[in-house]
Amino acid sequence: MLAAIGVESIDDLFADVPEGVRLGRPLDIAPGKPEQEVFARLRDLAAKNVSAEDEISFLGAGMYDHYVPALIDSILSRSEFLTPYTPYQPEISQGGLQVMFEYQTAISELTGLPVSNASVYEGPSAVAAAGWLAHTHTKKTKFLVSESLHPHSLETLATTSAGWGTTIEMLPVVNGLTQLDEVVGDDVAAIFVGQPNFHGAIEDIAALSQFKGSALLVVQADPLTLGVLRSPGEDGVDICVGEGQTLGNRLDFGGPSFGFFAASQALLRRMPGRIAGETTDVDGRRGFVLTLQTREQHIRREKATSNICTAQALNALAGVIYLSWLGREGLVELGELLVSRTHYARETLAAIDGVELWHDQPVVREFALKLSKNAHEVVEFCSARGVNPGFAFDDNGLLVAITEQRSKADIDRLAEVLKEALA
Repeated sequence: MLAAIGVESIDDLFADVPEGVRLGRPLDIAPGKPEQEVFARLRDLAAKNVSAEDEISFLGAGMYDHYVPALIDSILSRSEFLTPYTPYQPEISQGGLQVMFEYQTAISELTGLPVSNASVYEGPSAVAAAGWLAHTHTKKTKFLVSESLHPHSLETLATTSAGWGTTIEMLPVVNGLTQLDEVVGDDVAAIFVGQPNFHGAIEDIAALSQFKGSALLVVQADPLTLGVLRSPGEDGVDICVGEGQTLGNRLDFGGPSFGFFAASQALLRRMPGRIAGETTDVDGRRGFVLTLQTREQHIRREKATSNICTAQALNALAGVIYLSWLGREGLVELGELLVSRTHYARETLAAIDGVELWHDQPVVREFALKLSKNAHEVVEFCSARGVNPGFAFDDNGLLVAITEQRSKADIDRLAEVLKEALA
């Protein structure tokens, strides 16, 4: 096999994997052990992992420790949802199509945009798919990207768009907000910004929209904040994408989850993935069909809008169950709870010696702090005491996330260990 692909050894095969993450030795398992002994050894190793259930966690930065009601697993585990035929085929069941249709309706109402697809892979690849759509729709080759866009999304956009011949120009951020104070040039395909952005600040999307010119405005939104923030569609956004993990999907060591993708009516035929539509049959009964399929398996490859084949229908189903469980009022109440507890946490932590606010903009559920000591060392100190204080970035930045799982007592405990760490 090595000879067939033109390398001489296993080491050559993995040459691109950084040395720091290579084991560098055989697995520490003696040969010939019975299965039950190997299993016991692996169980002991796995027990060294720490999950969000084992510590007080304020870690966020894109994935969040929200409560997942038992109702979701109860429905997802039904065989007709858990083991369906691939939901890309025209002969998919009416039940599967209705799930897609109800999901699309929920995402459309949440984002304030008229069209939603039936989910994409995850958040960052949704941003990249929005870039491809903008490039093909406008025929332009420049992207303007906020410095406070999620770094994973920026990396994914940069990687995928390299083959399109597009360039990325960064928009500066001052006191937490993306700066754009004049109409962009005619060579710009799209403007990318997060809402809230990576540092937790609520961007003035309506103001940014005034300067987009002929470019498309792409917003990567946190869906759970849309119960208390204006919908992107109200503020002139052309495409709203995001990570759906917060909608009824567990952390599960980083996946799987789903991405959502909503857009204006004019962009309907360039959207990736598939769209389920509502119709009536020959007897006048309500029915559902796959209205749009734009993968390269279905249309000419050069006209395809996505080549990601993974179906996230099950995870998207979890999302629509969660939104239905919350309801309109519940979504608002949860958002208000996050705002209240986040305000308490921000005020409490900012009062500690050695802690400053990264910016003073309004926030919903996450905020950045500037520490007087190395943030990575502070995280290590706090984690050893059973509290994960958040995501360390740069040298002294700490991103703290609040969910409904974190009580005021938990926040007070965070303040206590953070004070010890900085002292």
